[in-house]
Amino acid sequence: MIAQRGADDRKVPPVLAVMAAWSWRLIVIGVVIYFTVQAVVRLSIVALPIAVALLLTALLFPLTDRLRKAGLRPIWATWITLLLSFVLVIGLGFIIGTRANEEFPRLFEQVQKTTRDVQDWLLHGPLQLREAQLTQMVDEVVRQINTQRSAITSTLLSTAAVFVEVLASIVLLLFVTFFLLKDGERIWSWVLRGFGSASPRVDRAGRAAWHTLSQYIHGTVIVAAIHGVVIGIVLFAMGVPLWAPLAVLIFLASFIPIVGIFFAGGLAALVTLGAKGLVYALVFLGILLIEQQLENHVLQPLIVGRAVKFHPLAIILVLAVGGILGGIAGAAIAVPIAAVLYRALPELRRSPPELPPALPHGPEPPPPPEPGADPPAPRTAPERTPAPEPGAPEPGAPEGERLPGAGEDVSPQRSG
Repeated sequence: MIAQRGADDRKVPPVLAVMAAWSWRLIVIGVVIYFTVQAVVRLSIVALPIAVALLLTALLFPLTDRLRKAGLRPIWATWITLLLSFVLVIGLGFIIGTRANEEFPRLFEQVQKTTRDVQDWLLHGPLQLREAQLTQMVDEVVRQINTQRSAITSTLLSTAAVFVEVLASIVLLLFVTFFLLKDGERIWSWVLRGFGSASPRVDRAGRAAWHTLSQYIHGTVIVAAIHGVVIGIVLFAMGVPLWAPLAVLIFLASFIPIVGIFFAGGLAALVTLGAKGLVYALVFLGILLIEQQLENHVLQPLIVGRAVKFHPLAIILVLAVGGILGGIAGAAIAVPIAAVLYRALPELRRSPPELPPALPHGPEPPPPPEPGADPPAPRTAPERTPAPEPGAPEPGAPEGERLPGAGEDVSPQRSG
């Protein structure tokens, strides 16, 4: 039977055998990935807060580490870091809410004025629309809104039902962030114990992944802050209402590469169109496109670095997969997860560096002779000098001179 099986194997072309071997291995890997993704989707209320907590830990850990090096205990350094973060977020929220409350009536008035200007342009401009046609178009828009009112209401009700889950996720996120900041090294050491002999590889991969994640999140925060500041200054110079909330929205949307900035920028352009007109909106779009090109070609390479540099096609595909699996939150964490895997997997495959061979113990070899010098004389064993007999004089001592007490019997009484 063994001989027959060997003959059957020889009948299979080598290329087909290799393809079959790769195929069943890929099938097994695909099944594992599928069930892993399904488990993550089912446990999204736990998996998503943990992923966001890792991002927050990578962002806040430098401050905690500096406080520890300054002499604070880990628990106090962690509490101070979190309290400063809360103060910053609450302060920004208060400023944005106050500005929005003051400027929203002004925005409403400007939108009404812009609507009347657009209506006048459609009636008396190059299109020469009749008022009946314009009224029909407005009525159609209102009818569509009334038709979708039930869907909008059900969406709001479902959003209210999800509020409890969101609150639970936020609480879990804060707890995970706190313990990662306080006991991150101890938690990682505990995790490594479960890998046995593979722990050195896992440790290298984990540290490479953490370095990549820290570099990504710090670079992204800097780029997003530059986006928010530049857009806020542009909107403020144009006199657009709600410029502060729009700047913060662009800052938050910048964490979703490529897609986020265009979405938030488009919303800011619509507000500019409604408040200031078409010319200002076109100018704002031009500035937005120029800034986006500067980000892709200057800010990202200089600030984020080559450690997480992906091709735009890869970013789009990763965002699409993350958006399908996890919505907006999945799209936000899809790129850092892909970057971490891209840097960690090579460390898992890489073999540890071999140690240099140990030198044999023994006398060091003599140095090589200099050119033209006489060869060194061979080393011979030293002549052994016979021990002198008792009472005999020492070698080199004058004859007749003896050591003290030589040849004499020393009794205990005398020695005393």
